[in-house]
Amino acid sequence: MSSVRDKANRRISSLKSLLCVGLDSDPDKIPELFSAYANPVLEFNRAIIRATSDVAVAYKINTAFYEARGIAGLQDMENTLGSIPDAIMTIADAKRADIGNTSRKYARAFFEHWPFDAVTVAPYMGFDSLEPFFSYEEKLVFVLCLTSNEGSADFEEKLMQDGTPLYRSVLGKVASWSRNANAGVVVGATKSSQLGEIRREAPGLFFLIPGVGAQGGSLEEAVDLGVDADRQSALINVSRALIYPEVSGSGLFLSIDDYELAVAEEAKKIYDGMRRVL
Repeated sequence: MSSVRDKANRRISSLKSLLCVGLDSDPDKIPELFSAYANPVLEFNRAIIRATSDVAVAYKINTAFYEARGIAGLQDMENTLGSIPDAIMTIADAKRADIGNTSRKYARAFFEHWPFDAVTVAPYMGFDSLEPFFSYEEKLVFVLCLTSNEGSADFEEKLMQDGTPLYRSVLGKVASWSRNANAGVVVGATKSSQLGEIRREAPGLFFLIPGVGAQGGSLEEAVDLGVDADRQSALINVSRALIYPEVSGSGLFLSIDDYELAVAEEAKKIYDGMRRVL
């Protein structure tokens, strides 16, 4: 088993948590009080990490929110990565894949230059576009399988000639590509009717499950249907609903401590919901 998968499963077992905190940090949405800092997004991320690290199994950095800001954004991403405790898994939500030479550079970027534990990739171009990622046998590679967006119906859920949906073909391929149990799939929590079926067909894969919270997926169903036979090998990602908590009273957080308290309270609600199912 890959060392990253083992690390994540040990933390899942210890905490009875599947919480993956999505750091989709948008400068236009973060609380105004962070603007007093030279690096508002970095301080925002560090506040989230302080507020959630006791219950989080993983942090998922959506690279688009950092790449869109150029060099400054990439520096914030790098410094955020360095602020995450070693015991907690880190995921580059980059959704990359290309011809082999290019994918080797992508894999090197996200597994070496930025030493993430895992990365998300797209399957459309086939195995040679993903082999460079799977060659890092101690890491985890999450392949998009059945995503939580409405557009999943355009391709992922289309029936092939044999009558099975395309995502089922992806699932079978990912299982065969796994090295040292380093393969995973992304399956949306909004697809609860298929989630259990996918888990039964792929008992050995690690699941990354977005779509809980702002997108409306059921936390309880995602936990119960997504875990493997050992009640492990799954992460439930929560982003907007957690990092942008509602503000009471004036509508403004008065201090960093107030913001962290609100995030911690929301994380505790999610964590308690997970423990009840696990």
